[in-house]
Amino acid sequence: MPVILSVLFIMALMPIAVAWIGGYYRKRQFGHFDNQHPRLQQSQLTGIGARAVAAQANCWESLQVFTVVVLIAIGAGFDLARLEVVSLVFLVLRVLYVAFYLANLSTLRSLTYGLGLLCCIYMFGVTAMATMA
Repeated sequence: MPVILSVLFIMALMPIAVAWIGGYYRKRQFGHFDNQHPRLQQSQLTGIGARAVAAQANCWESLQVFTVVVLIAIGAGFDLARLEVVSLVFLVLRVLYVAFYLANLSTLRSLTYGLGLLCCIYMFGVTAMATMA
């Protein structure tokens, strides 16, 4: 199986893992989970708990972009092995993004976000150029 598909699977699990982190902080801040109104309770989180919720939302957004890039590469018949290194770099950047978000390191968070987006743009560009030739 191509590495990029393994990265896609891990990326699909990241929002769930970050939700667990947010759940830990919900329990810690409020003493319980409000399963009747979980979104309302999440919206009342402060500090690292609030950042975990925001990081989870960004994980879903990133997953969408990465998934589209992977589907474009597959649909174009592009050799997915050529995207192995950049997809792994993307994954590392996404893990760092979450860590920086939780640690409240906004400049590093923004930098890793931008570099991750550039990885996706690069993968799209390489695929597009190869299929035009």
